[in-house]
Amino acid sequence: MGMSAGAAAGGGGRRRRGRGRRHAPMNEINMTPFIDVMLVLLIIFMVAAPLLAVGVPIDLPQTAAKPINIDQKPVTVAIDDKGRIYVQDQEVPQAELVARLTAAAKTGVDERIYVRGHRNVDYGRVAQIMGLVTAAGFKKIALVTDSEQKR
Repeated sequence: MGMSAGAAAGGGGRRRRGRGRRHAPMNEINMTPFIDVMLVLLIIFMVAAPLLAVGVPIDLPQTAAKPINIDQKPVTVAIDDKGRIYVQDQEVPQAELVARLTAAAKTGVDERIYVRGHRNVDYGRVAQIMGLVTAAGFKKIALVTDSEQKR
């Protein structure tokens, strides 16, 4: 019925008071900051990705054609309103067009070439460039346009 003197004084119990460690070390990773950083990066890349898609500003003609789905970055030839030629966003003299296209096409002449012509460029200039591309052996040539705005 009685308590021992050591237990009453607090010397033999399991509880420690004072300078002992109260918490064990954490052995798991806190994922919340990692997830927050990943979500911020996702939003940044979602906003920045459309801005990286077009390098040469060209006002494309509008058509009722549906957009195509592409998995890799296509080989593009752009013609601005002054008739200058660009291959993959770099200006190219007309004499070097075929050599640059051949170097840019990973699968050779089977690569699809996208031609983007400014709305105000002369139709003859676009036809001339397409003729050079066809004469180089590329048979898959596509014209890029904007979709029409519904009024």
